[in-house]
Amino acid sequence: MGAGLGAFQFRLLRWSVGIVCGAAVVVVLAACAQFGDRGRLPSSLSGRVVDASGPVADALVQLQGTPNQVRTDAAGRFTLHGQGLGGSQAVTVTAWAADHFIAWTTVVPGSAATATAGVELTLRPLFDRDNHQYTWFKFEGNSGSASCGVCHREYKEWQADPHSQSAVNPRFVSMFRGTDVHGRKGQLTQFVSETKVLPPDPALPHYGPGFRLDNPDTAGTCAACHAPVAARVETTNSCSWSGCHKSLTAEKAATQGYHIGGVLPVGNVGIGEEGVACEFCHVIVGSTIDPRTGLPPPDQPGIMSLHLRRPPDGEKQFLGTITDASREVSYQPFFKESQYCASCHFGVFGGVVSNMKMTGGTVIYNSFGEWKDSPYSDPQTGKTCQQCHMAAKDTLYSVPPDRGGIARDYVTYHDHTMLGPSTSAAFMWSAVSVTPTAALDGTALRVRVDVMNDRTGHAVPTDAPMRSVMLVVEVRDAAGELLVLRDGPSLPEWTGDQAGKPGRAFARILKDNWTGEAPASAFWRATTVLEDTRLFPFQANRSEYVFALPESHRGSLQVSVRLIYRRAFQALAQQKGWNDPDIMMYESTEEIKP
Repeated sequence: MGAGLGAFQFRLLRWSVGIVCGAAVVVVLAACAQFGDRGRLPSSLSGRVVDASGPVADALVQLQGTPNQVRTDAAGRFTLHGQGLGGSQAVTVTAWAADHFIAWTTVVPGSAATATAGVELTLRPLFDRDNHQYTWFKFEGNSGSASCGVCHREYKEWQADPHSQSAVNPRFVSMFRGTDVHGRKGQLTQFVSETKVLPPDPALPHYGPGFRLDNPDTAGTCAACHAPVAARVETTNSCSWSGCHKSLTAEKAATQGYHIGGVLPVGNVGIGEEGVACEFCHVIVGSTIDPRTGLPPPDQPGIMSLHLRRPPDGEKQFLGTITDASREVSYQPFFKESQYCASCHFGVFGGVVSNMKMTGGTVIYNSFGEWKDSPYSDPQTGKTCQQCHMAAKDTLYSVPPDRGGIARDYVTYHDHTMLGPSTSAAFMWSAVSVTPTAALDGTALRVRVDVMNDRTGHAVPTDAPMRSVMLVVEVRDAAGELLVLRDGPSLPEWTGDQAGKPGRAFARILKDNWTGEAPASAFWRATTVLEDTRLFPFQANRSEYVFALPESHRGSLQVSVRLIYRRAFQALAQQKGWNDPDIMMYESTEEIKP
């Protein structure tokens, strides 16, 4: 009797109700005394899914930790067969339908649910309104994104992701404030008229352009993308975000980081300095797209065109790409669409806002539109932004087992490092194809270079128009001396230390309509696109170079071809004190023998 009681107590401990990260895991206890160790799950499991209104049709039912899924019929009923059933271990069954939290229950061998009653899962609706006064998640003494890091491996990846630095990135901060990286402030802009300014005084220090040098009383719309969690403001309140009415909107904001004249994207504390924080992304349910253009509305950048669902304070609501999670979560298919990225990767500046609509202006960055216009947007053969920049991680877990994580070998765990110039040299190296060929031709060496953007779903480079890519072609003789370029393109002056070398530049060059400066980096002003030589998807680019051979040519020649990515025009980087290294996207050396 004593031994039997001990075994019964052990089973109760094993199948007791579990609490993981505050989420109650419902467990059906086995009648251990009746079924003993011989209790097994049947080879099929039936039940139904309901919500407050009754049966839910087309709900996704899944055996957690397996790809075993079925859809409910019109009466909300389902039957699971096969993988994961028939064993002696408890299983968890989950159910999901659009606009509902995932429901779950754990079924134990020998329970009433496996015998006659079946499994019933009750769906709870998601919070359908956004709480812009929401207090961001805190857990185990941590706040903001660090709360997610207690359990999720993705937190460390996010820390390396430029999105986590969007409010503190030195390039962004110094461009917004009009300083260099040491905080030395540049000259305030002297306006002659609304459309003309005086050049900087050459007798005074100059640290390059700055938004606040032109607009000392307004914050612009920068925070809408760079610091979207800095303000507790409705996403639709564009006046508070942009400060277009200055002090009139101050009382409407009631936020940390809010400044009379708009939400400041810099100088915030706490979660405001986290940039694009973890939880911000995981409460997005959709975004506004102008049906006429297929792009976000130009006067609603960033958070202003996103649809958020921050829950009431004291509640939790997280959205993601996993269909069988058992927390206060829901599966959100929108996370897999490129439109998810659109609102912050399309920007129009220099337009006129009237009657809450923007007209005119220049499209400054548009990686979403570039993707949309490319073959990559084909839903059958293309790729989404996430498939390239958040490529699958080879791991079984998002949350480790000691934190209640479930092993899944059938899902895509996304890499939150966000592959790009700041995070992966290999990613940049594989972005385009470069094919050089060289041949002797009498008294000259002819070099041809084909560059094809065949592996990037947008222009190279894209977004911020201060970025550039430079193709550099050089030939040296046996003594190491450079051969003279007889015919072919050479790099323009704005390439700085590469200027005059044989090669070709790929960039979007803006002219400042106020000053005539080109290339212009103060793109918040009225600008004109002088040229766009960037590499667009699957558009071939060929350049040819003829190098004069020395009269006494005897030995071999070394042909060097490099493709260099630069984050900012060199003159601007020197003004600001930026020291970001160039990124080599391609490099080869070929020996040509006489």
